[in-house]
Amino acid sequence: MSKRIKIKALLESTETNIEVTVKGWVRTFRNNQFIALNDGSTNNNIQIVVDFQNTDEALLKRITTGAALSVTGTLVESLGKGQKFDIKATAIEILGDSDPEKYPLQPKKHSLEFLREIAHLRFRTNTFGAIFRVRNSLSFAVHKFFQERGFVYLHTPVITQSDAEGAGEAFRVTNLDLNNLPRTEEGEIDFKQDFFGKSTNLTVSGQLEGELGAMALSDIYTFGPTFRAENSNTTRHLAEFWMIEPEMAFYDLADNMDLAEALLKYVISYALENNREDLEFLTQRLEDEDKQKPQNERAEMSLLDKLQFCLDNDFQRLTYTEAIEILKESTPNKKKKFAYPVEGWGTDLQSEHERYLVEKHFKKPVILTDYPKEIKSFYMRQNDDGKTVAAMDILFPGIGEIIGGSQREERLDKLEQRMDEIGIPKDELWWYLDTRRFGACPHAGFGLGFERLVLFVTGMGNIRDVIPFPRFPKNAEF
Repeated sequence: MSKRIKIKALLESTETNIEVTVKGWVRTFRNNQFIALNDGSTNNNIQIVVDFQNTDEALLKRITTGAALSVTGTLVESLGKGQKFDIKATAIEILGDSDPEKYPLQPKKHSLEFLREIAHLRFRTNTFGAIFRVRNSLSFAVHKFFQERGFVYLHTPVITQSDAEGAGEAFRVTNLDLNNLPRTEEGEIDFKQDFFGKSTNLTVSGQLEGELGAMALSDIYTFGPTFRAENSNTTRHLAEFWMIEPEMAFYDLADNMDLAEALLKYVISYALENNREDLEFLTQRLEDEDKQKPQNERAEMSLLDKLQFCLDNDFQRLTYTEAIEILKESTPNKKKKFAYPVEGWGTDLQSEHERYLVEKHFKKPVILTDYPKEIKSFYMRQNDDGKTVAAMDILFPGIGEIIGGSQREERLDKLEQRMDEIGIPKDELWWYLDTRRFGACPHAGFGLGFERLVLFVTGMGNIRDVIPFPRFPKNAEF
């Protein structure tokens, strides 16, 4: 028997009249004669032509939607429209049956909500096949980008004692008996009796540990799962998601912005080059969806045009202070159209404000810098004005913030002063402060939420549709 060939490779073949073996799952079976077979390597099926008059009827009855088959036959040029090649089957083996009465993925359009309920099977649809092939390419491109620039891939811990953001929305890690918790004399839970001898949680960020690596290896990046126990059910939040977090010694804020912009352009370009077929499918899907909407709610650009647009334009750079002035004077603000009115300097920008700047005002990606220190994290470098920090956020159309980063505060006295102001215990972060005691240097870094990137590149509307098995409040299925 000939060796199995993937359907994508077969459809790109230049040879015909050769014997081939394909394996995959049945999408449809028409007239007891034509099987549409798919193996996940592409959204395109290959048509298997069955000699039904000379095929056992019991076997034909088992060729149902969802069944797994192995087919050997001759690759021939197709006589039908819409496909380049067919396989004239000489041998068909059923590898796995699929009861058509019970199989939930019938050959019809299913809603995304329904598909989330059967996330274990949704990979088999064209939409999710395309999404997860694009996700795979973006993940590979991230590593490629950093490896080509000499960065060291550092695995930072999933279990940690620190809450990097100080937001207190971490998942606790414990092996204490929850029905019989040990208590101190003061009645508090006695974490000294826990596995690690102290209170620990799942990481919300690899940044702090990443900085430790950068203080010796110069340029590092982490790319791993992070966790937030935020009780949010929006289309933009997950409890478990993946973060890309580079940290670079000897970088200032401008270097940081240059690297972040270069990364986004590189990975988008890689997906356009290597997943054209999938992105064309997702573009068409969005256009079909848009036709159901009123004219004023339709997208101004197609998905492919939007991605190309990000490559063709330099990102607009401006300060938070300049952005506030633009927003204050904007028509939506004056007409009270914003859900969160922009009162003035110090306002914490919401997604609606970020999207206005990107989609309406500049009409291109935006990098905002120099935010008020009160609305940013303790580790960001304080500017000489005493009011702002050397922070930067990259804002994308349809998404809002996609990257957040800063030059880090390398001056020990300034960092300790800020920690005291906010109430972050210095004794718990003694190891972090040590990097400011021994050979401190200017350094910077940023975080890119991987699912937000996939959301942008695929054009999907809900972050739960771009991660294989979404975790969110009241849901840890599969």
